Amino acid sequence: MSVRAFLPDCPPPDVIKDLVRRAARAPSGGNLQPWHVEVLTGEPLVGLLETVRRRAPDPLPGYTVYPNKLWEPYRSRRFENAEALYSTLSIAREDKAARLGQLARNAELFGAPVGVFLFIDRRMGPPQWADIGMYLQTLMLLAVEKGIDTCPQEFWSLYAYSVERFLDMPEQLMLFCGLALGYRDRDAPINTLATSRAPTDEWLRLRGF
Repeated sequence: MSVRAFLPDCPPPDVIKDLVRRAARAPSGGNLQPWHVEVLTGEPLVGLLETVRRRAPDPLPGYTVYPNKLWEPYRSRRFENAEALYSTLSIAREDKAARLGQLARNAELFGAPVGVFLFIDRRMGPPQWADIGMYLQTLMLLAVEKGIDTCPQEFWSLYAYSVERFLDMPEQLMLFCGLALGYRDRDAPINTLATSRAPTDEWLRLRGF
């Protein structure tokens, strides 16, 4: 479950280091292990967030998160997800300012005290992008075991160049996503959101069973 409101309390540093290291046991085709991980908290994280806060999104995103002119059933799923999220905050569809304000909370990591940023070599292809996705989910599941909450954020593709420059990343590495990490605010209404899933008959066929 993605958490979008965090407490300021930071998990113990040794626990965070253990999580990101253990997540590297995620499956990787050919054992390429294409992930590059930057973990920020304290002053480094504050510096990054302040830098981004002062900037408009980069002229070009690191990549396009959704296909243009999204088709059904994916268009409806995305729309319904957004409506469910904003309804937890009592934000009406026509209240564009409030919706943009909530979107901007991504750039604050929703108040999380730790930001994890995942990078991949620009020369890698879709199979290695799948590998980095498996690293990400492995990290998230390990965090849950420790009672720590997360929110993966492709939002950061809008600021890919800004993040890469702030962190002085090698030119060949591109930002894949960010991950907010910390402890959820259990009193925040937005953390009650539980997204729906399509019924299995829409996407599953079992053969020979």
